[in-house]
Amino acid sequence: MRRQSPLMTGLIYIILGILFTVFAVQNVSTAGWNFFSFLLIILATIDFGSGFRMIMLHLKLKSIQKKK
Repeated sequence: MRRQSPLMTGLIYIILGILFTVFAVQNVSTAGWNFFSFLLIILATIDFGSGFRMIMLHLKLKSIQKKK
């Protein structure tokens, strides 16, 4: 089984973060601020952070491989 690259994983996390953000905005516009809205925002924040961290890991690995 082939392992996914950090770049692809990071992009998936960022797409999920965008999706959770869209759902949160829709939920706030229809139902107002409630627990579910905050939950969606927290999930989006975690996904964005993980996605950017994975992309930075990919760039760091590429720079290490380039030096060799």
